[in-house]
Amino acid sequence: MSWYHTHMIAFTLLIGVLQSIFISLGVGSSTLAIINFFAAIADGTIDETERRMMGIVYVVLRVAMVGILLTVLYSLTELYLASGLTAMTSLLWAQCAVLVVLYGNAILMTKRLMPSTFGPGIQAGSWYTLGIMAALALQGVTQYSILQFSLGYIAMLVLAVSMVNGTMAYLKFRKQPVA
Repeated sequence: MSWYHTHMIAFTLLIGVLQSIFISLGVGSSTLAIINFFAAIADGTIDETERRMMGIVYVVLRVAMVGILLTVLYSLTELYLASGLTAMTSLLWAQCAVLVVLYGNAILMTKRLMPSTFGPGIQAGSWYTLGIMAALALQGVTQYSILQFSLGYIAMLVLAVSMVNGTMAYLKFRKQPVA
């Protein structure tokens, strides 16, 4: 095996490890972002300390998003150069779809075009979908149909949106004075 081939294999492994780290970072920081938001609004106001802490978590989320984008782009480029996009795996197609939703939703939320009823849940559900796909890949499950992926992703989004909105409703109900 040539020096170049050996180093390309090592680099590809490094990209895979980095992608796992970025997905873990995204899942964890997405969870913290929502929990911090719930804790911050529980008293009805978001103070400066809470805002600062939430800002730090959002920076970590952005780092994770950029890291995943770069690792997926590397995987796409490597696959394209080796055998064309027709050889693209279900896992890679699914990752691309989730990244489009993550980035699109983040942009819409930043521009305040995505209602808060859906935006945070879509982000959380998308991050958890990436985490589940990474866990399945570790078990060798990387081939699934577009229908299977779509149904699973939609179910995750519905669950996440429901949980976020359910928690928000509970916090609002809990804040109301008892008559």
